Amino acid sequence: MKIQTRESISQLAQDIKAGGKKVVFTNGCFDILHAGHVRYLAGARALGDVLIVGLNSDRSVAALKGPGRPINPEADRAEVLSALAAVDYVVVFADSTAEGLVAQIQPDIYVKGGDYTIDKLPEAQIVARYGGKTVLIPEVPGKSSTNILRKYSEVRSQESE
Repeated sequence: MKIQTRESISQLAQDIKAGGKKVVFTNGCFDILHAGHVRYLAGARALGDVLIVGLNSDRSVAALKGPGRPINPEADRAEVLSALAAVDYVVVFADSTAEGLVAQIQPDIYVKGGDYTIDKLPEAQIVARYGGKTVLIPEVPGKSSTNILRKYSEVRSQESE
């Protein structure tokens, strides 16, 4: 099963690493999946043998993105992510950052998008402490959930005129 609990993902990651495979971990809201997300996840998966995606819970997305978000509930977002070939496992977490999950899983490689900087990622400090590596994957220009929502809002406004 691709969708794992927070309790089961640690043992799974340990077993994968014990088998000599490289674990890659990334996290995010993945609210409105788009080509930028798909390319990002494929790039993350290419860095190792197994990709685990930490998915922000509905509560944490609302806290991070504001009222009206997420658009899609966490169960739907997890199902969609788990259907992607690049994604091996999905685990939902309720914290505002993935620090606890990173400390728990201890991936060989932690991945975030190019809109971040390593010095501003608290997870990167945790990864460095146990000898892992943090990699930033460049953003795909113009591909974002915010842009999709903005465009949708513009279309709705034009339709109501």
